[in-house]
Amino acid sequence: MKLLVRLAPILLLALTGRPVAAQHDPHFVRGHSTIVHLFEWKWSDIADECERFLGPKGYGGVQLSPVNENIVIRLADGSRPWWERYQPISFKLDTRSGSEAEFADMSRRCNAAGVRLYVDIIINHMGATQPVEPAIGTGSSTAIPSDRQFPAVPFGWPDFNPPCAINDWGNAEQIRNCELVGLHDLNQAVPWVRDRVVDFLNHLIELGVAGFRVDAAKHMWPADLAVIFGRLNNLNTAYGFAPGSRAFLAQEVIDMGAHEVVRKFEYTFLGTVTEFMFSHYLGRAFGGNDALRWLSNFGEAWGLLASRDAFVFVDNHDNQRGNYGILTYKQPKPYKMATAFAAAYPYGQLRIMSSFAFTDFDQGPPSDAQGNLLSPIINPDKTCGGGWVCEHRWRQMYSMIHFRNLAWGTPLQHWWDNGNNQIAFARGNVGFVAFNNEPFDMNVILQTGLPAGIYCDVISGAREGETCTGLQVIVEPNGFASISIRANAEDGVIAIHSERDDCFDENFLLTWYTGTVGYRSLKQTGGKALWQTKPLQNIQPYSTPGNHAQRCR
Repeated sequence: MKLLVRLAPILLLALTGRPVAAQHDPHFVRGHSTIVHLFEWKWSDIADECERFLGPKGYGGVQLSPVNENIVIRLADGSRPWWERYQPISFKLDTRSGSEAEFADMSRRCNAAGVRLYVDIIINHMGATQPVEPAIGTGSSTAIPSDRQFPAVPFGWPDFNPPCAINDWGNAEQIRNCELVGLHDLNQAVPWVRDRVVDFLNHLIELGVAGFRVDAAKHMWPADLAVIFGRLNNLNTAYGFAPGSRAFLAQEVIDMGAHEVVRKFEYTFLGTVTEFMFSHYLGRAFGGNDALRWLSNFGEAWGLLASRDAFVFVDNHDNQRGNYGILTYKQPKPYKMATAFAAAYPYGQLRIMSSFAFTDFDQGPPSDAQGNLLSPIINPDKTCGGGWVCEHRWRQMYSMIHFRNLAWGTPLQHWWDNGNNQIAFARGNVGFVAFNNEPFDMNVILQTGLPAGIYCDVISGAREGETCTGLQVIVEPNGFASISIRANAEDGVIAIHSERDDCFDENFLLTWYTGTVGYRSLKQTGGKALWQTKPLQNIQPYSTPGNHAQRCR
């Protein structure tokens, strides 16, 4: 088997003839980025959210909770835990989130809104032995997990690895062949198991998904995954995917350093891999345990995966519930700062969390007495109520996703730090961010890389007409600006950006920036602030858009 692991990249190409690198592409619609984990949302609510918020705000996609039928589990108080979704009983699309018909409707509507879907797939195991059997599923299927009987698939004893527990986390064979916390471990080398998994995933592709988050990938052999993923169909062009597109993969491999015997690097030939150290390091930095200045070369130089291979996050549904020193919605100021850094810094494929409020590890999502999920309440200020946190709806979050979209592909420039916990950097000539994690105010003059103008800080507010609802930052003709962040500021971060459109006409370039509201004593006129350069240096405001903009168009 170890030989197979080494040969896995070669085997995949030999078996399928398909390039592995294609499975790193999330297939975002142009002008969109970032995946939001709408944890435990109903399909109908996700469809609404795609149309009313995610699409218009530029989010790239949604990570869905597991879509296939799971065992119904009751805690001592009668409630149902979130983790029951990770105990499958069949591959039927029938869960607390909705039916197959509701899933199909969500897929159609989200893709039409420019928002892709990524399913959290459970293919390492089936449900654990239950106190009372037969176990009953969310779609009324039954199973006897203790006897490895899952007739709704069907799976039986020959489809599972021999019973054993993971007692030695220094033993790769145990990690990949034994049962994770009592969950009955499927043998992905068995042809019948591979066939059922491939059928399940191909059905989801037929329904319009863009890819998969592979739960517990660390507990499966890369060679087996290579065969399974190599047999997947191309993405469905009826949902706007280019011909020949391959499913995006985000594989969950918890690798916290060199002491691990199963490494994240073993899986990158298949697709992206969860980079848990990204979460760990940002938690330490913005939590006040490490200086922010060290983040100047954050990424591969720290032992993290290459950027194209890294699936990154500040927190996820697992580690936000543990005592891992991870920042979550419960520490709003450093959490917003860490997320702003993750969105502005050019590294990895970013996913952000959208949680429900919880006070203990097992607590499930907001639901009624029968266990039916309740819909989020949307407040007038765009935030959520009804027990849903909806971090993706916080102004600081969606504003930074817009920043990320605008800055996509631009270099990190003009890094500055005070030698400790005040940092700032630019993204080309498009965006600039500054952070203050010191116990004293930040008052400095810094190079922003931006054209001259008055910019609205998108963290504290937004631009409305010719005014800013939050802070203003004045960028001088030389690109410098006075940056001030109070130690007791609500958010501890400032972000400004331009939204630029260029066109060339004979001897001059016309560029207008909708991120600015004017320049010195001059206010923008017309619908957009227009700038003329002749030659292409020393940007100055042109008096009015007028005929020049029309002619340039």
